[in-house]
Amino acid sequence: MSNNPLLHEVSGIEYRVCLPDDTPEIGRLLAENFTKHDPPAIAVGLTPDEFEAFVTLWLPGAGVDGLTIIARDSGTGQIAGALLTDDAAAPPPEGIEGLSEKLDPIFDLLGQIDTDYREGRTILSGQYLHLFLLGVAEQFTRRGIGKGLVAACLQNGAAKGYTSAVTEATNPTSQHIFRELGFEKQAERSYGEYRFGGSAVFASIAKHGGPMTMDRRIQDRHDTG
Repeated sequence: MSNNPLLHEVSGIEYRVCLPDDTPEIGRLLAENFTKHDPPAIAVGLTPDEFEAFVTLWLPGAGVDGLTIIARDSGTGQIAGALLTDDAAAPPPEGIEGLSEKLDPIFDLLGQIDTDYREGRTILSGQYLHLFLLGVAEQFTRRGIGKGLVAACLQNGAAKGYTSAVTEATNPTSQHIFRELGFEKQAERSYGEYRFGGSAVFASIAKHGGPMTMDRRIQDRHDTG
């Protein structure tokens, strides 16, 4: 098991900052979770291997920047969940262009709400924490681990001097978790109305509403230090 410092423990689940040894497990967990439960990934038919190839691009950074959070069973050490997190000012990793074309409409749709969010804002390094991919292992669901990961991420980010947190929430479940922790909607799109190359690629998931950018303050700048 990784020897990363414990942030806190709740109901037998330990929340820790990700280290390099944790990243392979994170890639597999998020790929399995998102291809089973995330509406856009399901709509375009992403396979676990295709999604893991996408996540893998972020894992080297996640293992060293101290922002990504993992949850583990305190008794067995089994990974229970992960929240892939980076700095909102950081550029995307190299290799995006070589990924499955199935991801293109997802990138386009999320890019639209990200552009809306960034308009009129200056996103500086070390200021905005970007909560990217949140997933909980199947056998650990309904235990509040998703909410625990977000709370631990905010705690850790504040300790590092971040003043705001932003996320793109793609389904009602994650939107509910973020809303409960003080996040507010800033931009959104409709799955039913969205078109990519003239095609209603997300018509099958229209009942899920649409993705939204949500944010919240973590702390005021004068509180850091």
